[in-house]
Amino acid sequence: MQHARLSPRASDPLPPRFADRLAVFADLFTRPTWHHVLVLLAGAILAPGRRTVTAVLRILGRERDGRFCTFHRILNRAAWSSRAAAGRLLLLLIKVFVPAQAPVVIGLDDTIERRWGPKINARGIYRDPVRSSKGHFVKASGLRWLSAMLLVRVPWADRIMALPFLTLLAPSKRFYAEKSRSPKTLLDWARQAALQIHRWLPDRYIVLVADSAFAAIEFLAAVRNHVCVVTRLRLDANLFHFPPPQRKGRGRRPIRGKPHKKLSAILKDRKVVWKRYRVSLW
Repeated sequence: MQHARLSPRASDPLPPRFADRLAVFADLFTRPTWHHVLVLLAGAILAPGRRTVTAVLRILGRERDGRFCTFHRILNRAAWSSRAAAGRLLLLLIKVFVPAQAPVVIGLDDTIERRWGPKINARGIYRDPVRSSKGHFVKASGLRWLSAMLLVRVPWADRIMALPFLTLLAPSKRFYAEKSRSPKTLLDWARQAALQIHRWLPDRYIVLVADSAFAAIEFLAAVRNHVCVVTRLRLDANLFHFPPPQRKGRGRRPIRGKPHKKLSAILKDRKVVWKRYRVSLW
């Protein structure tokens, strides 16, 4: 499946400078598939709105191409590893944006792609976090994706941006009803993603930032030896110091130490200095 990348041809859909930057991914595809991948990438850059294969080919003027189905087969039949491509992309982004000794900060979040249709087997009904509120529950039908994003400060934008490099399909429990394998929860997929990122970056200090959906003991215990997880807690959560290593006298060893201040009290403490960050998603 590996092959040597030849010099850019006149028929390449991308300029030579773009093609040279993407050459690191060329050995993940066969030679004919790689040329079709460049066509899809060129159309994805130019296409407005939803970047479907049809929209990509239409913006390039190939809607009447006789090999129209060949480009669809890249996503549903061609033998290439999206996980390997995600690993290459992560290493490339870190090389450009993250210094050698700096921690690698990864954002983890799930999103819903609204899709309908009887042939979409992984489609489920989920809570819409955008249109829902504390007193109003809105459901959405679609595919749930778990995205891992590299959080970096982009110099020319003067803000922290989230650069996605890995997406995982996390279907609901109903998807596994008629299948032999056991169902996976969103936390199971998050655990696998965190451990995979650690295998890609075994010598780097990794900080994983997630919302309160990932503040689960089983998830934190599974990844605590590999990544540092920063997640959101309730403002009235009870926090404690670690228990003392030894206990004087008789009795059972305590399982927790002295209590910390609650987050609501720290938030109102005028001695604490806060710094605001702006994060944008690419």
